Amino acid sequence: MGKIKVAIIGCGTIANAAHIKAYMANPNAEIKYFCDIIKERAEKAVKEYGCGEAIEDYRVALNDPEIEAVSICTPNNVHASIAIDSLRAGKNVLCEKPAARTYAEALEMQKVQHETGKVLNIGVVNRFNTGVNRIRNMIQNGELGEIYHVYVSFRSHRSIPGLGGAFTTKSIAGGGALIDWGVHFLDVVMYCTGDPQPKTVTGQAYSKLGQDMENYTYVSMWAGPPNYKGTYDVDDFVTAMIRTEGPTISVNGAWAQNIGVNEMYIDFLGDKAGVRLQYGKEFTVYSAKDGALLETTPKYTSTDMFQNEIDGFLDCIRTGEKLPSHIDTVILSSQIIQAIYDSSDSRSEITL
Repeated sequence: MGKIKVAIIGCGTIANAAHIKAYMANPNAEIKYFCDIIKERAEKAVKEYGCGEAIEDYRVALNDPEIEAVSICTPNNVHASIAIDSLRAGKNVLCEKPAARTYAEALEMQKVQHETGKVLNIGVVNRFNTGVNRIRNMIQNGELGEIYHVYVSFRSHRSIPGLGGAFTTKSIAGGGALIDWGVHFLDVVMYCTGDPQPKTVTGQAYSKLGQDMENYTYVSMWAGPPNYKGTYDVDDFVTAMIRTEGPTISVNGAWAQNIGVNEMYIDFLGDKAGVRLQYGKEFTVYSAKDGALLETTPKYTSTDMFQNEIDGFLDCIRTGEKLPSHIDTVILSSQIIQAIYDSSDSRSEITL
């Protein structure tokens, strides 16, 4: 069979940092279109990567029968609409995380995927991470015993992205620190523990440090510079407790806090052993044997998780294999995030 022709929809940071390079490194893929509503970005991609055609309207790609796959790398507010249009046009879809701004939007994406039978994978890239898969295998093999609780911490001193822009505008992003960073951490937990069904959720989201935008002090700002005439109506801190059919999960996360500590880790607490995963880095196993406490940091060769994700996406188009990043699995993270926000708004526990 010939190469799978691909359209990149959205030519911003994640497209250039991950998707485009991974497609170009795969011998079975050919990028035919770079699409962005700011056409200069698409034109820049054509020039930089030496392939494809620059377009502003993604429907041009959807109307091209040669296109089999699209990568959606846009702001969150158009994830659902572009994914649904693509599926109905007969295209296979890899949509960046989060699946959508709300659980309702994600459910509609899932519904259309079931109707069309095309691939709909979500960019929960840690499911393709070497270390994460090692931890998952350890848990599945019983090496940690019963995982009874997982503690999640993703917090930074003052790291609100693009103050006043798309990241801090709820109508575009759907939320703040929870939906931007928390989705990755929650997904790692769900994946490693076997995607247990959530039962109850209680949480509180706060929008505090970014409210007075002109007086928000920071060291650096990714996705900046700040737009003081823009909007800030999302969470910069969140705390939550989730009960599942498996372990309980506690979450503390912040884009910004008045504590000068950055913590990005997940603790898996088992009755035989525990694991601390430093997000995006190594992990350490804590256990006891023969009256001694053991602490082990495994060393292993990692492969690039974004390349693994793109390779897997392209392969499953041909084979029909259902990957761990399929919407049917990832929908649980959307449900939990929505429940945390709903719990925060109602100041009550949510039963799922």
